Amino acid sequence: MALSAKHRIRNRVVVALHRIGLPVGPMYLLTVAGRASGRPRTTPVAPVLVEGVHYLVQAYPNADWVKNARTAGRGTLARGRRAQDVNLIELPEPDRGPILREFPRQNPRGTEAFIRNGLVDSASPESFAGAADRCPVFRIAPIHP
Repeated sequence: MALSAKHRIRNRVVVALHRIGLPVGPMYLLTVAGRASGRPRTTPVAPVLVEGVHYLVQAYPNADWVKNARTAGRGTLARGRRAQDVNLIELPEPDRGPILREFPRQNPRGTEAFIRNGLVDSASPESFAGAADRCPVFRIAPIHP
């Protein structure tokens, strides 16, 4: 499902604010090499924290960043002017439910995209957990120098 023009503009604003050192809400910037070009591609994301580990959940399963993350397996996660290189490990479907269950608790405003895209019926944790077969989830593993 493609992003609307409104969401593309919002994403550009979030990226610009982060780059001047003004993070927005729970948003981070994920930069991953493009599959074909190898050029860096940046998109706003809202990580979920579960038992001390950060995860990325996607409301647009066919989003380019998801395809790029699957191919590259790594990227850079930034908040404001601080950035860290990370490995991006996609979770198998059976392991996604507990992470998805946390998303509406930690990011209630972010649930709208999942509902609008037909991935979940409601913003309930149970509805999110039931979407494990439709929602990619990546574990963020920091790369320590």
